[in-house]
Amino acid sequence: MRLYDTARREVVPFEPGPVVSMYVCGITPYDATHLGHATTYVHYDVLQRRLRDLGHETRCVRNITDVDDDILRKAGELGVHYLDLAASETARFQADMAALGMLPCFSEPRATSAIADIRGFIGMVLDRGHAYEAGGSVYFDVGSFERFGQVSHLDEATMLELAAERGGNPDDPNKRHPLDFVLWQAAREGEPWWESLWGAGRPGWHIECSALAMRELDTTIDLHGGGADLIFPHHECEAAQSEAATGERFVRHWMHVAMVRKDGEKMSKSLGNLVFVSELLKEWEPATIRLAISAHHYRESWEWHDGLMPAAAERLEAWRAAGPGDAALDDVRAALDDDLDTPAAVAAIDAAVAGGRGASAAAALLGVDLGT
Repeated sequence: MRLYDTARREVVPFEPGPVVSMYVCGITPYDATHLGHATTYVHYDVLQRRLRDLGHETRCVRNITDVDDDILRKAGELGVHYLDLAASETARFQADMAALGMLPCFSEPRATSAIADIRGFIGMVLDRGHAYEAGGSVYFDVGSFERFGQVSHLDEATMLELAAERGGNPDDPNKRHPLDFVLWQAAREGEPWWESLWGAGRPGWHIECSALAMRELDTTIDLHGGGADLIFPHHECEAAQSEAATGERFVRHWMHVAMVRKDGEKMSKSLGNLVFVSELLKEWEPATIRLAISAHHYRESWEWHDGLMPAAAERLEAWRAAGPGDAALDDVRAALDDDLDTPAAVAAIDAAVAGGRGASAAAALLGVDLGT
């Protein structure tokens, strides 16, 4: 199998051992699951299916960010406790994932389950001289870590721009450098907090994923990723703090899924241009939704339009009409081994069923149950 590695910026062999450790960043549960989320998790699901088909055991961890600025803000607007909001939205997300036929996660830990781990992790970073205390918070010192930028390869101006857009708060006066990032956020009025050696506060955004990946998997994990919008700052900061804490490589292979657009813009909660999975499921079969997603390569951004679902439903009907069989199985395996080329896999099944050959086994590798 060969996959594109974001950090190495090329398609390279992916050669894990018998047990593959994977971590995909999960949701901040303050709103419903949209098609952008589903696209990321469908591609990770297909990757796991092929790895299992190759004989590997996969252990995929997907976190739940149940405390951060976004969920606290939304809970305040709704007048509910942030953990109640997190619980209800997490349940809705899990129902959507189950409906789409996702393989169960190896673990789905919550950020608030890792406070002790996070405090210990921050202590390691401080002890190694890569962090400092200021204003009741603890910050990572990017100037102390020479490999900062190893994942995104961005210049400083672009990093500053993205940090400002994505919650990095480069204007924080307590920072030594605008790209320094919070490991422990000093307590704010009306927000949840926990005690620590540095005062009352809560975890920063990036720290939970490092702590949870190491707690649930290992110091070094085989594959890590999520949506491409997480490359910077989230995954860049994760890599820096993790390797600063342990002195070891954090991730062997970085995999990122491109954005889904609607109305010419990235599909996102902040823009409100969302297509919700729960709404699609009212009208379309889960297999149809998976097919609509799988027709696009994971590294290529694509535009949502109303013709996608009818076309996917028509394709599904054709696949079912061909009946059961193992046609195109080798072609689909080869396509998935070639940088998870799901469009080529779909085309191979199309060709088989057009010739009257059933391809239910090949479709199952895409997580599409033909029910035949």
